[in-house]
Amino acid sequence: AGLEPSSIAFPFRKVFSDKPGIHIRMAEVSEIITERKAINTSIGEISFDYLIIATGANTNYFGNEEIERHSLPMKSIQEALQLRNTLFQRFEEALLASTEEERNSFLNIIIVGGGPTGVEVAGTIAEMKRFILPKDFPEMDFSQMRIVLLEGSPRVLNAMKDISSTKAAHYLKEMGVEVHTGTVVTSYDGSIVTLKDGSQLPSKTLIWAAGVKGNLISGLPEGAYGPASRYHVNEFNQVSDCDSIYAIGDIACMTSESYPKGHPQMAQPAIQQGKLLASNLLKSIQKKPLKPFRYKDLGSMATVGRNKAVVELPKANFQGFFAWVLWLVVHLKSILGVRNKFLVLLNWIWNYVTYNLSLRLIIGPVKKKN
Repeated sequence: AGLEPSSIAFPFRKVFSDKPGIHIRMAEVSEIITERKAINTSIGEISFDYLIIATGANTNYFGNEEIERHSLPMKSIQEALQLRNTLFQRFEEALLASTEEERNSFLNIIIVGGGPTGVEVAGTIAEMKRFILPKDFPEMDFSQMRIVLLEGSPRVLNAMKDISSTKAAHYLKEMGVEVHTGTVVTSYDGSIVTLKDGSQLPSKTLIWAAGVKGNLISGLPEGAYGPASRYHVNEFNQVSDCDSIYAIGDIACMTSESYPKGHPQMAQPAIQQGKLLASNLLKSIQKKPLKPFRYKDLGSMATVGRNKAVVELPKANFQGFFAWVLWLVVHLKSILGVRNKFLVLLNWIWNYVTYNLSLRLIIGPVKKKN
């Protein structure tokens, strides 16, 4: 509710509008036909000389269909908009609740997953509870609203250092978020969250940020598929047992002594792999030796709320206001387009000064009459 979707996402056609020789088609790929060096798609078969798979990752529900059916993910613009709409709809429904128990089930927000996504979402909703919602719903007592963050591992931000994890948990608790680590969700029917120890939490809203899995395409040899729905790739990002087929980013599992389970599924490995692969493909055509991929870890960061963030750089760790400013700068730099950068910065300044998120409309899907 703080930024316009068009300020965050950028259409591919705009990105490549001045690049001759690039053709874009929107289609669904159903299969890779390795023997013919072709892909089967919803618009027909397309042949290739080189195929680069960059299908990214999606939400991992670990096979729990009930949770998948009733929970809210947040891996795309559409899912983020759905989450925003659902949250504000729940508050409207809470106003109409006939009992306190029913009202609390609409107000309680459960977030599963204590990684950067879960921590940032929990912090954002906590700030909304404090600064935004009481102005929009003056007749509602938001002291009854619970924001609960559930994490299966022993601590939040488990991939970061202990000091960052401890500080993030401290920030969340300071903001009124209930943080429960070592806690596993086993089921959710749309109204009741059931935990592994048998305890239950009433809530109409469960936000699932507990893991990711790759978006695989069928048709490759069995040896190409690795753990966590990722492709096995060598140091040149070439898929195992495949000629002229490459995978980069979240979908690629490149193991090494430093990264026995593959590189972290974040933006930087994908960006670095993409740049190197582009260079290597040109070298391959020119019959020049290829350069192996070596990941340069630029650090990790997570924001918890206003003036609250944790940052880990290769040679420094810090938290608080400066870490929060650095998080803003890094994310502003990654946004494409001068106009988008300006609009995002303007929105952030406005939100910071006024404590006011401007995009609080409920924009639901159109319901057609039978």
